[in-house]
Amino acid sequence: MKVPTVYILTNQTNSVLYIGVTSNLVQRVYQHKNNLVEGFTKKYKVHKLVYFEQFEDMYAAIAREKALKKWNRGWKDRLINEMNPNWRDLWGEII
Repeated sequence: MKVPTVYILTNQTNSVLYIGVTSNLVQRVYQHKNNLVEGFTKKYKVHKLVYFEQFEDMYAAIAREKALKKWNRGWKDRLINEMNPNWRDLWGEII
């Protein structure tokens, strides 16, 4: 099912954040977790889904992704803490 979604991944120590947008969250996180995506997430082992937001349309999701990427780290941490205070891997909740 296609649902425009902004997501945040982190590494095991929560020291690196990656923000992305997709229309298929399960497929995209699977790709990250299994190193099927070349680049940042593969290089820095950013495989833990800690945050996601779903939208009515892709335009809104892309706008939110762009805004979040401009935020400082403290703001991003607070956003994650509001939804997921223990920074659990939410993978099990979306499959």
